[in-house]
Amino acid sequence: MRETSNELQQQALDSWQVIRNRFGLIILSFLLVFATAAIITYIMPRKYRGRVEMKIERLQNKVQVFQRNTDDFMAPTDVVIKNEFESITKPETLYPVVDKLDLQKRWSLPNRQSALAKLRGNLDTQSSVRSDFVVIEYFDQDPGVAAEIANAVYQSYMTRRVEVETSQKQEALAMLAKQIAEQEQLRDQARLKMQEAKKKGGIVGEWFSSGTNSTAPGANLRTTEDSMVVTREQALLNTELEVQALQAEIAELSKLSDEELVARSSGLKLENANVTNMLAELTRLQVTREGLVNAGRGRRHPEVMGVDSQIALSKQLILDAVKAHLAALQTRLDFSIQRRETLRSSNEEAKSEMLDQQSAQNDYKTAADDVAYIENLLLQLKSSYFETKAGLELVKSPATLYAKAEPEGKPAKPNVALNLALGGVLGLMLGVGLAFFLEYMDTSVKSLDDVERFLGVPVLAVVPKDVAVLHRTSGFNPDAEAYRILRTNIEFNRKNPDANCITVTSGGAGEGKSTTLCNLAFVCAQGGYSVLLIDADLRRPRMHTLFDVSNAVGLTNYLTTNVTLEEVVVRTPVENLYFLPSGMLPADSAGVLNSQRMTELIEDAKSRFDIVLIDAPPILGVSDASVLANEADLTIIVVQHRKLPRHMLLRVKQTIENVGGTVLGVVLNNVDLRSDSQYQYYTSYYTYYSPNNTAAPAGTRPEKRKKQIPPSRPGQATVASSSAPRGDLF
Repeated sequence: MRETSNELQQQALDSWQVIRNRFGLIILSFLLVFATAAIITYIMPRKYRGRVEMKIERLQNKVQVFQRNTDDFMAPTDVVIKNEFESITKPETLYPVVDKLDLQKRWSLPNRQSALAKLRGNLDTQSSVRSDFVVIEYFDQDPGVAAEIANAVYQSYMTRRVEVETSQKQEALAMLAKQIAEQEQLRDQARLKMQEAKKKGGIVGEWFSSGTNSTAPGANLRTTEDSMVVTREQALLNTELEVQALQAEIAELSKLSDEELVARSSGLKLENANVTNMLAELTRLQVTREGLVNAGRGRRHPEVMGVDSQIALSKQLILDAVKAHLAALQTRLDFSIQRRETLRSSNEEAKSEMLDQQSAQNDYKTAADDVAYIENLLLQLKSSYFETKAGLELVKSPATLYAKAEPEGKPAKPNVALNLALGGVLGLMLGVGLAFFLEYMDTSVKSLDDVERFLGVPVLAVVPKDVAVLHRTSGFNPDAEAYRILRTNIEFNRKNPDANCITVTSGGAGEGKSTTLCNLAFVCAQGGYSVLLIDADLRRPRMHTLFDVSNAVGLTNYLTTNVTLEEVVVRTPVENLYFLPSGMLPADSAGVLNSQRMTELIEDAKSRFDIVLIDAPPILGVSDASVLANEADLTIIVVQHRKLPRHMLLRVKQTIENVGGTVLGVVLNNVDLRSDSQYQYYTSYYTYYSPNNTAAPAGTRPEKRKKQIPPSRPGQATVASSSAPRGDLF
């Protein structure tokens, strides 16, 4: 969460920085658009307004034949208002205004279409949010004409809408009358069909059960025949059950032996009442025989044999009674089967007759339902017909007028305050948009991060805009601190202490490399270091103008002749600072520089001076800088803030490295601290840390080592035999 807040804060700061950088463009865009809006507003014709305020009545245009929810026929308010907007500005509404007021002749236009176009161009309709109120406004240079046309548009809209309402209701009446006639014809046909079905079904009167709605779909007719069919069906079911029961009983008894029949005779519902007595007698005889046997009588004893004969007779009588019962059951089964067949035959005939009768009854019922439905529909159609006819005779007003248009004393157009405000807002938006667009399209170096991210080398110093030549100023100069920082960063970023030959180049012309090199040499010399400044820009030398010396004799003379170094080096007014001008410009400067003589010069200068600074031409324009980058120990690239594109800066570094040079770092030059506040941290303390007393004498610095200085020669500018000790930096 905190990181997000920091990112938003940084984005806001970046946006504010873009606005500050392009503030002039934003102000210019604002002034141009604002002035344009003011001029257009001034030359626009003054128009007066005719204003009519009315409330649109939401009339029900559709005819309701069936009862429905009222909301189904009422469109939402916004839809109604939108439709009325369109109807007010339609040609059907405006052409009557053109003809009534003779606008074509009044405006001297060739045809009605042109008059209509002009009328619509000056007409405006408005509505309140979620309201039925509508405003009609017309603008004209004549206040009376504006009010007259606005009222005419309102009247035309009213007339047109009344005509539409009347036409719709007349069409609805004609449609309803046609529908009523068709439905009456259908009703008569349904009645004839109902009478025929009634006669065919033998129906007398209204054959519907009480409480049953004859017009309700699915209502059934109930008759006595229906009850008789139900009774016969029940009798057939009972007979079928009886047959099944008799068949089961007979089948079960037929499977038993005579002894089993006699044994189970007590459980049978026999019709012979003596069977019970016979069963009791049989039981008594069996008990008597058992007593005789237990008394020791044998089977052939006369008493036992007499009892056995009586037992056999009793069993035979019981068996005869059971068989008689079985025969009676068979007789009942045969009768039941015959009765079942008879009931089945009669039921089939009754069902066939009942189906025929039900078909006729259903036809009658359907016809009766059709008649009832058509009569109900006719009732609704006739009700709608008379309601529509009454509404046609008394048409409701389609709108209520609340404010009639009156001539106004003050023009409504143009709205000066609004136009100027919009012009100002649009000007600011255009300016800010252009600022961000140009910032997006600008691929030049804008910050230290850009340099270090694309080149991978450090930024050695940030030099403010409009820095003067330091040796021409007097007293304390805060700008010198930037070059002191550059001097310190050079020492800490070079890996070899003996690499004291540095060439300074840039990607293009006018990036301030000569001024940067001159001030760096001054700061180094001011610190007590013997410095040789070589102007090797043999294309457009400028260094000699900074020291107000002639470049008639210099580097080219040394490289092309046998003169000594002492003969071409100039001693500047700055102590410890020596200058080698460019000399006369050769035809082949790259060939002159790429020579053994140049290599020997650099080696000799490195042995004589603490630091050798070489001013090279732009490296992308000519090949001279490539030669110097190869000869020198280190190369510093001077980049003007917001000038060189990033890909060109990368090309500068690649060119130096391709020829074997070593890029020490970059000097970001000509930074506008007023617009780029992020660089103020690099310069805001210059004045704060300014010295309050004179600097310590040079002799107080710890002496490191001395170098041999060439002796003076008569008639020549000589390299001074400075006894100043070398500083700690170089």
